[in-house]
Amino acid sequence: MKIAVVDPKPDRADVIEAGLRDAGYRDIHRIAEMSGLLERLSELAPDVILIDLENPNRDVLEQMFEVSRLVRRPIAMFVDESDMSMIEAAVEAGVGAYVVDGLKKERIKAILATAITRFNTFTRLQSELQATKAALAERKVIDRAKGILMKAKGLSEEEAYALLRKTAMSQSRKLSEIAQSVVTAAELLS
Repeated sequence: MKIAVVDPKPDRADVIEAGLRDAGYRDIHRIAEMSGLLERLSELAPDVILIDLENPNRDVLEQMFEVSRLVRRPIAMFVDESDMSMIEAAVEAGVGAYVVDGLKKERIKAILATAITRFNTFTRLQSELQATKAALAERKVIDRAKGILMKAKGLSEEEAYALLRKTAMSQSRKLSEIAQSVVTAAELLS
């Protein structure tokens, strides 16, 4: 696993790297410069990102949150001080582990595991949400098409659905595609 350690302070980065090495990780890449961070992370393409900010100001945190939104990798963030709004912003941005005043090499492995697990869970939930939204949108189009067919041809709901289904099967297309064609045609004709 390729791990990026983002930390402008070498002594703190040493603690993280030691914890990672103790946990058996070897492919560790340190980034000390904060400017151009997104580009460097894109080039490096790490599997996980560990960010240590010690006492960040709001601008630095916003930059880190933007990175976490765009990079789409498990991220653990270490800070020395924080408030509830910072924690909420970090979680909203997709930071999987936001650790306040907890930079100890013995904890790195567990924190890394937490960040990865939360990222995987969040990604799975996002995929499920997208699939559910797509299914709902398809269902709405099918219902609209049934309504159009019922009105235009005097069919019952079951007959309209059967006609959509039969057409989809005979054309080897998805039911929702046929339904969208019916809706589009009705919009053009009205």
